[in-house]
Amino acid sequence: MVRGYMIGLLLALALILSAAITFLPAKVPPDVIEASVTRSQALLERAWQLPVARTFSRDLAWQSNPSVCGAASLANVFSSLGEEPDTEAEALSGADRCWFGICFIGLTLDELAEVAQANTKRKVTVLRDLTPEAFRNILRQANDQSRRYIVNFSREAIFGAGVGHHSPVGGYLEEEDLVFVLDVNRNFRPWLIERARLFNAVDTLDGDRKRGILLIE
Repeated sequence: MVRGYMIGLLLALALILSAAITFLPAKVPPDVIEASVTRSQALLERAWQLPVARTFSRDLAWQSNPSVCGAASLANVFSSLGEEPDTEAEALSGADRCWFGICFIGLTLDELAEVAQANTKRKVTVLRDLTPEAFRNILRQANDQSRRYIVNFSREAIFGAGVGHHSPVGGYLEEEDLVFVLDVNRNFRPWLIERARLFNAVDTLDGDRKRGILLIE
């Protein structure tokens, strides 16, 4: 009985790993990453001095595989708030749709909101179907230390390849109109981007619903 259970478990794991590999996003070359976003050291240093960005570790907790950017984003956000769970594995412990550290084809914005709410007493809100003006107004509050935002966007719209992705927002340089995205993928690392370009990447479909922003307050 135990042997049969273990064989079934291993087969299930193999299927999950196979599916995960099938849906691996296209790799974006380093030079394309650099050319697609703003990485000026002076501007990045200013961004890291923003009130919310200062609460995050500059050495972020990087996602362990392509499917868990949402969980890694939550881990970094909760850590910045001094709350638990502050690791990817702990964040995933409340996700019934993720097994063995893998979320099959990733989590939608609504699914990520459910996982977030299961791990905090703070209010969790999904903000979607945004207009450019509504998006700007949200970003004007991104430096408020009582709020944390996780943005769900299409990598393809920014880098020319890739799929949907979640990452925390570190803040907004309003004078330059640049958004500080704390990318939880080690290959991308934090970057700055013009608000209008990020909006275009958010104003895309994930299935039959628009992407958007997760607010934790």
